[in-house]
Amino acid sequence: MKNSHPEFETVQPSGILDNPTGTKFREQITNLINKGAKIILVDFQEVTFMDSSGLGALVLALKTVRASGAKIFICAINDQVKMLFELTSMDKVFKIFPNRDEFINQLDAIVLANSD
Repeated sequence: MKNSHPEFETVQPSGILDNPTGTKFREQITNLINKGAKIILVDFQEVTFMDSSGLGALVLALKTVRASGAKIFICAINDQVKMLFELTSMDKVFKIFPNRDEFINQLDAIVLANSD
């Protein structure tokens, strides 16, 4: 899961993000935080469906990230995930990028804002 850019780490869940996969997802985030990650990108490109327990795992991951002083961002959500985010107002909680390239294009500004 290591990236060529040293400023952030990426987690890329795939398939269905539900209770069993959500637990694994949270463990990945916690491991990155424990290793000192300051910016985490969750790339949803390969996620086909997310249910409420998957959303709960994402919220718990957000709490872990915030408690460590790090930041978490999301990219490449599909229409189903987008609708779930909008219905639960998570689209206002998370900064969502259309794709990984767009996130990388704005990474310098993100790193600068994160260093305050």
